[in-house]
Amino acid sequence: MSDEFRKNLMGPEPTLLPAETEIYQHLALGKEALDLVEKNPTSSLLWAILAEEAWAEGRTIDSYAYARVGYHRGLDSLRRNGWRGVGPIPWEHEPNQGFLRALYALGRAAAAIGEPEEPERIEKFLNDSDAKAKAAIEAS
Repeated sequence: MSDEFRKNLMGPEPTLLPAETEIYQHLALGKEALDLVEKNPTSSLLWAILAEEAWAEGRTIDSYAYARVGYHRGLDSLRRNGWRGVGPIPWEHEPNQGFLRALYALGRAAAAIGEPEEPERIEKFLNDSDAKAKAAIEAS
């Protein structure tokens, strides 16, 4: 593992999700996330993109639903790749960005629909995953 992802030598190793090369290629060619997600339902990146698109169009409930799916698909992927519920999920590792984007989108939509504790819990989870992730997402 690269030294750039090591933060705490005493804590858990950072979790690095595998690249979704085929999905990146399709997106680069202009394919729509909605067309890709049917054949790639485990991709938290695609669900995050759908959540962001719905949010941009003012469809808060759709954004919440897409983000919720992306969040859960991401948790499944993290666990398959050694994550045990704690530890860094570095933003700098591009394959992690789909999960982190879904997590951010879920917190934003949860706040918009008035969920009382979810936004705070998600903010903490996002910060614990990578303290730079929120700023990076908001800057893009």
